[in-house]
Amino acid sequence: MITKHKLQTNFKVKSVSDNGEFEGYGSVFGVKDSYSDIVVKGAFQKSLDKWKEKGALPALLWMHKMDEPIGIYTEMSEDENGLLLKGRLLIDDDPLAKRAHAHMKAGSLTGLSIGYSLNDYDYDSEKDAFILKDIDLWEVSVVTFPANESARISDVKTTLKTGEIPKPSLVEGCLRDVGFTRSQSKAFMANGFKALRDAEGDTEKALMALKNII
Repeated sequence: MITKHKLQTNFKVKSVSDNGEFEGYGSVFGVKDSYSDIVVKGAFQKSLDKWKEKGALPALLWMHKMDEPIGIYTEMSEDENGLLLKGRLLIDDDPLAKRAHAHMKAGSLTGLSIGYSLNDYDYDSEKDAFILKDIDLWEVSVVTFPANESARISDVKTTLKTGEIPKPSLVEGCLRDVGFTRSQSKAFMANGFKALRDAEGDTEKALMALKNII
């Protein structure tokens, strides 16, 4: 089973036009995100080449919802800074796209999140980060930033269902999302990470177990 991941960044908009066209960065190289991931230059190139062969580009979605496309991407490429993209919201035909456009223009919608599967990575102990080297890009969503709680919890659920143990940085972030303080989250990560294994893949049961041991 291929696990789909999400990586959320500040929506670095360079421009948003009145007709729904926009330009910005879907991912920035060399920046450690809240999952302790760092994307390096070249990570998207193989995936972009495959999309080019198909004559298509990844989907432009609303909040990672596969049944809610809100426009199309017209260009995607890597430059020195990151994943540079151009897109067009279908503001004349889709009320949701029109809503997204209004918020982007107003500056109240500032999140962009990529949906992908990971082909190759390394762990850098000095930076305490996972270095993402080869990313298979599926979609780039407009999201509310920094409200990434649902993305983190969804990733934990997906990982548990495959029988794997989520990355510690992801679990710690998830704990903070559901109400744990920073000190409680740190205490759990230091003393009680095995509770996730004992919960047998049930995320709600796992979270209850965490609260009982802190």
